[in-house]
This record gives sequence, C-alpha cells and structure tokens, in this order.
Amino acid sequence: MNRVLIWDLPTRLFHWLLSGGFLAAAAISLLLGEHSSLFPYHAIFGLTIALMVCLRIVWGVVGTRYARLGTFIFGPAAVIEYMKGTITGGGKRYIGHNPGSAVAIFALLALVLAMAVTGIMMGQGNQSVKELHEVLSYVTVGVVIVHILGVGLHTIRHRENIIASMIHGKKHAEPSDAIASPAPIIAVVFLIVVGAWAVGLVRNFNPVTQTTTIPIVGSVLQLGESENQGGAEQPGKSKDHDDD
Repeated sequence: MNRVLIWDLPTRLFHWLLSGGFLAAAAISLLLGEHSSLFPYHAIFGLTIALMVCLRIVWGVVGTRYARLGTFIFGPAAVIEYMKGTITGGGKRYIGHNPGSAVAIFALLALVLAMAVTGIMMGQGNQSVKELHEVLSYVTVGVVIVHILGVGLHTIRHRENIIASMIHGKKHAEPSDAIASPAPIIAVVFLIVVGAWAVGLVRNFNPVTQTTTIPIVGSVLQLGESENQGGAEQPGKSKDHDDD
C-alpha cells in the first residue's frame, strides 16, 4: 500500500489549533490562577476554541469523507473490541478515526462547548456555575491525557505513526481510500474566521474593567476582576462621605 491523503487540511488545522489553544487556556488557569493579570486571556482562548468546535461540527457534516462525524460513530461493542485489540496487539485497522479516538473526539467537543457555555454564564455574573466549570476543565484534562496515552499505545501496538499522519495528512492505504482534495480554500476560510474572531476579542478587551465584547453578538463578558473591584471606593459613597 502507498501513502495516500486521508486527512484534509481543515481537519488537521483544527486538531493542532484546538490542542494549542486548550493547552494555553489550561496553563493560564491551572498554573497562574484567576488572580493573574493574564487570566482574562484564558477566557479569550476558551471563546476562540469554542468557535473552532462549532466550525468543526459544521465541517463534520459537509466535509471530506473521514472528517465527517458520521464516519466515526461507533457503538459500545465496536469500542470494546477496539480496546481489546489495542491491548493485545491485534484488532481491526481503521483508515479514518478508530473507535478509541472517536470517543475522545466526541467527548472533547462536548466538553469544550460545555465549558464555553458555563464560562459565558460566569462572565455574565452567574457564579453558581463556577464549580461546574472547574469540574468540566479537570475532566477535559483527564480526557486529553487518556487520549494521548491511547495514541501512544496505538502507535506502539500497530506500528502506525498517527501523530505524523495528522501533520502531513497521509496514511498507508489503497488509492481508492484517498480523499480527492485537502480542501485548502476551506482551510484558509477557517483561519480567517477564527483569526478575526480572536483578534476581535483581544481588541475589545478593556484591561481596566477586565471585560470584552463578543464580536457580532455584542454581549459584554467579565473576564476577571476589574481595578474597581475589591475595596475601591464607589463614586456615590465617596461623595456622601465628604459631605458628612
């Protein structure tokens, strides 16, 4: 078998940008903490990868063969059988996503969207979901770790470098398994949309109030503690005190 194109460019870009964006957001939150001056960028990264997930779902409907979500929906029996094969060194080889990675992908898509929703709710003043948001973040980190371990085990057991295939897009397969195009135009559109969204969030960020305005939507979100919070005098009370 020859190496043929399996993963289109939009799928590969999404994979690596999501990985980098989540890593950056997690590092700011877990290592620096919510009182760091960089913490608002944790939310900006989160809002950006949330948009990427929405675009990935759209591409999962209209995209190339192996990018479509319907091609890697597996039942419990297929997942269990794949796990057994990975441990024993046997099992069926999948050209596209295997059952193990499919479970991780669907879990990550759902978790990222759930974190975005709870994050937006917190930014609008609903702190009751803060604990849920934190739980979701730790669960996501756990899923990512399990996914990485699974990729490593698959690579060792099946002697197939699936990390490299997600870089150059090719795998050993029959010519009939190849996709027709890497979809470069869609990839460029994806980068433009995501880039414009991220730039808009950063440009709308006010470091004094620690707020940003969501592009297009227009909603204002609180991303951190403003300089007027935590002991600063309120204008009305200061004037009343002076009059006493």
